[in-house]
Amino acid sequence: MNTYLFVYDLMQFCGHSWIFTNMIIRFMSFGKDSLADTFYSIGLVMRLCQLLSILEILHILIGIDKSRLFPRFLQITERIIVLFVVINSQEEVQGKYVVCVLFFLWNLLDMVRYTYNMLARMGIYYLPLTWLNFSLCILLYPLSVLAKAFAICVSLPYFESFGTYSIKLPFPFAFSIYFPYVLKMYLLVLFMGMCFIIQNLFSERKAHLGTGNIKKKRS
Repeated sequence: MNTYLFVYDLMQFCGHSWIFTNMIIRFMSFGKDSLADTFYSIGLVMRLCQLLSILEILHILIGIDKSRLFPRFLQITERIIVLFVVINSQEEVQGKYVVCVLFFLWNLLDMVRYTYNMLARMGIYYLPLTWLNFSLCILLYPLSVLAKAFAICVSLPYFESFGTYSIKLPFPFAFSIYFPYVLKMYLLVLFMGMCFIIQNLFSERKAHLGTGNIKKKRS
């Protein structure tokens, strides 16, 4: 199982590193013009990486990963909803700069996290990397939530115009689901979840970067 988890972390690291490197090279080569077609150039690999991350929920459920289930579930579902439901379904949103910002934050966080996980599978705890893994997420996760919320707000006019995912059942049911209202309610859930996840991130940081734990890992 440890070998399997290492291979999984390695695959995710390679995927997110490729995306991050691709974004940097494209920006250095084409400047701001590269931001508008970020989704078209790396969207497929990004979707594959996020779909693969669903396995992390299974890992926790079957007990091979000791992470807490609910915080990880929230983080994964947030990305799945924003990427597949909001961005992927509206072509007009895919060219917005917020998509580039969101992908940059996601991949920066995941490169650090999967690097830390790979070394941890081998019993290697490099203190600067450990500090970065449990500190960077506290800073960047709220920014990613703001980017997700902005992406949802940008998408609302298109969901209203095109009626995507809105459902109206015929008589005698007389029941309808107006999807923009669903997204607006999800914004509240998104920020409530952020408060819970940040609290969990601080707890993890304290658990891994406490004085006693640092001395133990050094020894």
